[in-house]
Amino acid sequence: MSAQVEHTTVLLDEAVTALIADPDGFYVDGTFGRGGHSTFILSRLGSGGHLMAIDKDPKACKTAREMFAGDLRFDIVRGSFADLASMVAERQHAGDVQGVLLDLGVSSPQLDDAERGFSFLRDGPLDMRMDPDSGMSAAEWLADAPEDDIAQVLRDYGEERFSRRMARAIVAARAEEPITRTAQLAKIVAEANPAWEKGKHPATRAFQGIRIFINRELDDLEKVLSSVLDVLAIGGRLVVISFHSLEDRLVKRFIREQEKGKPIPRGLPVMEKDIVRRLRSVGKAVKPGVAEVKANPRARSAVMRVAEKVA
Repeated sequence: MSAQVEHTTVLLDEAVTALIADPDGFYVDGTFGRGGHSTFILSRLGSGGHLMAIDKDPKACKTAREMFAGDLRFDIVRGSFADLASMVAERQHAGDVQGVLLDLGVSSPQLDDAERGFSFLRDGPLDMRMDPDSGMSAAEWLADAPEDDIAQVLRDYGEERFSRRMARAIVAARAEEPITRTAQLAKIVAEANPAWEKGKHPATRAFQGIRIFINRELDDLEKVLSSVLDVLAIGGRLVVISFHSLEDRLVKRFIREQEKGKPIPRGLPVMEKDIVRRLRSVGKAVKPGVAEVKANPRARSAVMRVAEKVA
């Protein structure tokens, strides 16, 4: 039985302030988590406003229904924000959404619940799925994945420089017995890591890489970014809080590309008025302050970017 863990919402005031311009608009919280941002958004909305929240996690959806039972301005959808466009279209709000908030990564309750299998600090079943009813668990994938595939996931998604050594160690270990527990995997990759980073558990990057792969986190982010301009109204805001460089890189590149407009063939005479720029950045990237990081160390890697639809 897991202990109840309190979730601390990162960049709460900054994100909601950047998101809401019209208190009677339609907004989307693409990652409900445990409701920190949603609660604050609803407190800023008027009687004509509406918030649609999304989450893969059935526990998060249950929490949402309990927290906002009776509030007609709110509804929760279980699923991935990758399907944002169809979810918004079902509610007949395509093209008039005033703001979309994406708080990426794993919520504290997920990390701290050993039964979910996200953490190398707590022994539990090696699952890692944000939606435990869908897809393949980390244990199932590691049982059969080729060594090359494991190494690629650790390298590309975990940015682990010892990915090959770790993959070789995982394959050797599973030949002796199935890898079904988080403590098993943490021990295997830690022993295969010859240069531990100061202040960082040697299994950090490996667990990150496997989690991102199992949950298709970067694929889902790319999909929602590719559709968000179709759901936002002119003047609508996109607010994204990232927790590692892979996510932030995708978001930064997307905003930059939409600010510049479609690439023009070299040598082709084009007037400025002919370039379609669909987004503009709102301010600079925002990071948590010293006080917030001190109160919530998990906030230290957060980066928030805000953009507004202009065309």
